Amino acid sequence: MANSSTLLKAGIVGSAITALCCFTPVLVVLFGTLGLATWVGYLDYVLMPALVFFVGLTAYAYFRKENEGTSCR
Repeated sequence: MANSSTLLKAGIVGSAITALCCFTPVLVVLFGTLGLATWVGYLDYVLMPALVFFVGLTAYAYFRKENEGTSCR
């Protein structure tokens, strides 16, 4: 499994990108210029679960990193 630092970085970057696309019209403008405006209605079905996933990944990696030194092996 990946180490905590890699998971934390991936979670933070993924959360930031997904939040940017979720709360700003970046994808709406991009899809409109590419001629894919039909798909704009389905963005909520993809972006919200992705945001929840990346925030959860960030939280998991953060708590895993905090508890890394306290494991009993």
